[in-house]
This record gives sequence, structure tokens and C-alpha cells, in this order.
Amino acid sequence: MLSRFSTFFRAALLLGLLLLSGLSRAAAPVRIVSLSGTVSEIICDLGLQSQLVGVDVTSTFPAALTKLPKVGHNRNISAEGVLALSPTIVVGTVESLKPEVASQLKSAGITVQLFTQEYSVAGTKKLIQQVAAAFQASAKAPALLQKLDSDLAKARKPAKAPKVLFIYARGTGTMMVAGQNTPLEKVIGLAGGQNAATGFSDFKPLTAEALVAANPDVLLLFDSGLQSLGGKAGLLQVPGVAQTNAGRTGRVIEMDGQLLSGFGPRLGQATTELAQQLSK
Repeated sequence: MLSRFSTFFRAALLLGLLLLSGLSRAAAPVRIVSLSGTVSEIICDLGLQSQLVGVDVTSTFPAALTKLPKVGHNRNISAEGVLALSPTIVVGTVESLKPEVASQLKSAGITVQLFTQEYSVAGTKKLIQQVAAAFQASAKAPALLQKLDSDLAKARKPAKAPKVLFIYARGTGTMMVAGQNTPLEKVIGLAGGQNAATGFSDFKPLTAEALVAANPDVLLLFDSGLQSLGGKAGLLQVPGVAQTNAGRTGRVIEMDGQLLSGFGPRLGQATTELAQQLSK
């Protein structure tokens, strides 16, 4: 009898320990590291900001994210920097992380969820829904999509589409222009403009000859890029600018980089703001 009781007691104790272990794992807090400013914004809009323990340098909105530990930029992110934050899940876009680094994180037992980002209204809606589903927050997605549609409806496009040239600048030594099939071309089109740079995809170095040939009506830059050139006055001193319609009229637009090119929940806000500037 005693032997049977002892065996029963040990079995009950083992079962209890297993249950406690399972409950402990279930109750373990979610610790998110986001490698995309756009995905970070979506996570915050879903009410999960408190679960973020680290972000990449493009995660600048909401402003509270700037206080979180940074793990680097885009595909220069290392596994060591991410693992130091003890995440349970790492999220971003497929462009955020090199495959070998993703493999290192997975080998360490970290869940890695990378989304494919499409730079369009439909692509933004799809991304919001996918991120929401990944965090069991799908019920909150419709409100975000409704706000996006509402913001987009406020955009008042110019009567005639101006030629817009986006310049990526980090001082006069690093100046690139956005060609076709870039996020910048897409948002310019949504706002009622047309890309002044044609005949190439992605980005290419800015030259005075190409600038004069493109002859944009408007020059568009990230606010940080314009600052790196010394403001509007510095931009107008860049060779070729003064010979363009934009240079002669002084039509220069600066916008926050993540807002303009993120294609996240604030896409409608970005489109409306840019359309308003283009209509002036």
C-alpha cells in the first residue's frame, strides 16, 4: 500500500511540475525586436508597443521608440546585437535581415518573422493585416485600414501633375536620385505628381547633366537630407539645380523620411501632405 501511494505521489508531483512548467512558458512575456520602422509603427498601432524591447534605426515613430535600444540599420544588423536583447520574436521585412543572420537567430531558438513589403495602398493594407495576424491581433486591423482609407480620401491632388525629382542626400558627397519602381516614385504618383527621373530603376548618383535633362518642377528630399546640404540655400548651390524649373522657382519640399517612404499606417497622411505641397 505504501509503495503504491509513493508511486502515485511521485506521479502526481511530476504531473504538477510539468503543468507549472507549461504555465510558466505560456506566461513568459513576448519580447519583440523590430527591424523595420514600418512594422514598428504597425505594432504600436495594434497596442503592442510595450512588448518592443529593441528596434532598428528607422523606427522613429512614435517618438517613444527613439528611447529603445537600437540594433543597427537594414541589412547591416548582426545576430549578436539582437540576441543581447533576449527577444522571443524578431520581425521585419525581407529586406531587413541577411539570410545568414536570420539562420543564426533561428538556431538560437528565436522566432523570426519577415514580411514582404509591397509599395502600394493594397500592399500597405496587406502588411497591416499580416502583422496583426502574426500577433493574434487581427480584430484590431479593420480600424487601422479604415483610418488609412479616411486619410487617403483627404488628399487633393494638383490639377496638373508636376515633375518631381526625389534626391537622397547625406551631404554633397552622397547624393542619389530615385528612379522607377522605388517607394518614392510610388508615393509621388499617389500624391498626383510624376517622377522626373526615368529610364532606370532603383537609385543612381546625381549628376548635373542628368539633373538639367530631367528638369524637375519640384525637388523632394527627406528633411534630414536637406539639412545635410545646409538647407534650401545649400541645395540651390548644387551644380545643375539652378538650371532646372525647380531651381528657378525655388520649389523644394522636405518631409520626414519614415513618413514619406515607409508605406505604413501613415501612408494616407504622407500622401495628403505631399499632395498639398505639390498643389501650391
